[in-house]
Amino acid sequence: MIPYGRQSLDQADIDAVVQVLKSDWLTQGPTIERFEAAMAERCQAAFGIAVCNATAALHIACLAAGLGEGDLLWTSPNTFLASANCGRYCGADVDFVDIDPLTWNLDVGALERKLQIAERAGTLPKVLVAVAFSGQSCDMRAIAELSQRYGFVVIEDASHAVGAHYAGRPVGCGEFADMTVFSFHPVKIITTGEGGLVLTNRPALAERLRRLRSHGMTRDPLQMDEPSHGPWYYQQVELGFNYRITDMQAALGLSQLDKLDGFVARRRQLASRYQTLLADLPVTLPSTQAEAESAWHLYVIRLQTERLKLSHRQLFDGMRAAAIGVNLHYIPLHLQPYYRDLGFATGDFPEAEAYYAQAISLPMFPAMTDEQQDYVVDQLRRLLSHEPSSSRADG
Repeated sequence: MIPYGRQSLDQADIDAVVQVLKSDWLTQGPTIERFEAAMAERCQAAFGIAVCNATAALHIACLAAGLGEGDLLWTSPNTFLASANCGRYCGADVDFVDIDPLTWNLDVGALERKLQIAERAGTLPKVLVAVAFSGQSCDMRAIAELSQRYGFVVIEDASHAVGAHYAGRPVGCGEFADMTVFSFHPVKIITTGEGGLVLTNRPALAERLRRLRSHGMTRDPLQMDEPSHGPWYYQQVELGFNYRITDMQAALGLSQLDKLDGFVARRRQLASRYQTLLADLPVTLPSTQAEAESAWHLYVIRLQTERLKLSHRQLFDGMRAAAIGVNLHYIPLHLQPYYRDLGFATGDFPEAEAYYAQAISLPMFPAMTDEQQDYVVDQLRRLLSHEPSSSRADG
């Protein structure tokens, strides 16, 4: 099976982890600080706070933004569950903004119209989670301008976008977002096994994020309500969580970071090949916006179903039968049973629903060979043309 995505590890990655295993620190040690500093430097941000996964990163980012009961979080319906669930963890209500029909990211025009209505109704969001779907940022410049006008905090969920750029700067630099979240899950651009990171340029946010990831406790006398009792002393000053990452994971992340440029370059090469090889098929190819350079975590096409004799499901099943691990990113969040129970329904966000009825994620990972990609394209072409199956070329 050619997977839709997978990690790329080498001996240097293994050696980095083994070195930590032989050290005095397996967790809460210096490798974590080095990883955080390296990620912040790479992204031109002031502070990096590493945690156990990107869901935890989104959760503490929302808490650091002051999100709580009675507040609203808005995000895209075309994303993974965590982009909305992080608001629910804080006791906030969640709503969605439909997607752009071209980029499949949050539609800034729809956002502005929804904000105008919400301002009149007194229901403006406290937080907007702007998802960089497939590795491409939303129109973050416009979103930042709207955040200044309407007073909401911008968290860029850049789980797909490590190594991407926007407006000539690395995603995560903080020019257009208060906080940026990365994921290091194995199918993402670089991996720590599981892991996540929050980047910010605001010292107060960074301080609180660090506290929240570790039980809400501090050893800083300036944050305590009484003098320290001694070098052993700490205080829990708020309710936090055990969201810490390990030094072993951080070591893997540091080693992977050395290969980031090569990973992204290969993903872009594969995306370019797909764009050429699929140009004559009855599918809609992903488009890019002028200021965004995608990291291409995903390569998603949309079937032009009105031109096809087979169904979306038949095409999906046919690709799987040909040993190609296609996937579908994503089921619109508002159609999940949990969110239906909160009052959302079919028809609420028609662009996201139309996208879901046509989308298929094709394999995309740095170790994918040209021969494997050619096989993926050949099988897609065969199914779209209703030709008989052919044998698989492993490549």
